[in-house]
Amino acid sequence: MVQQRKPYAVYAITRHGIEIAKRLTAQIEGADLFVSQKLLAAAPEGAIPLPLPMGPTLTETFTAYDCHIFIISVGAVVRMIAPLMQNKKIDPAVLCVDDAARFTICVLSGHVGRGNSFTEKVASALDNLPVITTASDAIGTLTVDILGRDLGWTLDDPDRNVTRGCAAVVNNEKVLFVQETGEPNWWPQDKPLPPGVTYTTTLENIDPTAYEILLIASDRDLKTTHPAHWQNAVLYRPKSLVIGMGCDKNAAADMVERGFLHLLQQNHLSVKSVKAIATIDVKKEEPAFLHLCEKYHLPLQIFTAPQLDAVAGIENPSETVKKHVGTRGVSEASALLASGAEKLLVPKQIYTEPNAGRSMTFAAARIPFSPRTTEQQA
Repeated sequence: MVQQRKPYAVYAITRHGIEIAKRLTAQIEGADLFVSQKLLAAAPEGAIPLPLPMGPTLTETFTAYDCHIFIISVGAVVRMIAPLMQNKKIDPAVLCVDDAARFTICVLSGHVGRGNSFTEKVASALDNLPVITTASDAIGTLTVDILGRDLGWTLDDPDRNVTRGCAAVVNNEKVLFVQETGEPNWWPQDKPLPPGVTYTTTLENIDPTAYEILLIASDRDLKTTHPAHWQNAVLYRPKSLVIGMGCDKNAAADMVERGFLHLLQQNHLSVKSVKAIATIDVKKEEPAFLHLCEKYHLPLQIFTAPQLDAVAGIENPSETVKKHVGTRGVSEASALLASGAEKLLVPKQIYTEPNAGRSMTFAAARIPFSPRTTEQQA
């Protein structure tokens, strides 16, 4: 199990540093303050003694906090953290504040570790100048590696084409953003797209070789459906799919999971874009559904039979189902109702296995979105 990190560790080894730390920890929540043992008497109550040299303490604390704030020179901090760094996917943010509190400097993990965001927050708390050297942030363009993260988007593959995408955007190369799904405010709605970036909502008639890189927000398996586009793309996974499900009582959890994954794959949809599972209230304690939701960290949305029966857009109504549970459909109706869609993306499909003696139903709907309005259309 991955250890839950604490928010902030603040380190002060001078009297000026302690005064700055007092101001800072009074304004940011969840900060642990480490103070040189020799100056502990000048520290606020609750400060943690910091033996010098700091190396042994940092070995223990480095992976225990999201953000380390050193009121110490940048050079000294770089030497101390160098042996502790692993890679940008897991390294915490590291910030430095000078002893006069004039600057807050992002030293490590500006994007993935949220260091740039932490820098802005600390600089605001200390009323000083944030120093951010990440190219995309410095020039105010797209941050390819964390685009949409605040909206719940994830990268389909953090190691594929991301560095090339960052370089293309920063260098104002020809870039196309293709939004098939997801929230439109991945870039401020009232702000023009950066130079070189154009926008569309479809891959149809798009030549992927005409662009330095494609940035694509999609819930589809484009490696299968559009291999040439996928090859030249950074692919984002918004949480845009709702899967409506029904099953026979006490259907085996492993069979239901295999059916869930098989039907997603069969319909060229990514499990990384599933936002929720939806079903009828009589299934709210169904072990297979609870197992699925727990394993994939998905909420289970529940609706009553009258709610489901009133849904327009059911494509495969069943009087047999209505006789047993009071609604013409479960999987299709719940997918539509939970997503807010008017039309199904995948109508009801049935899955079972030899000798299982049980079956499940599956339907998918895509959460509607409003395309951006921008003058930079592809």
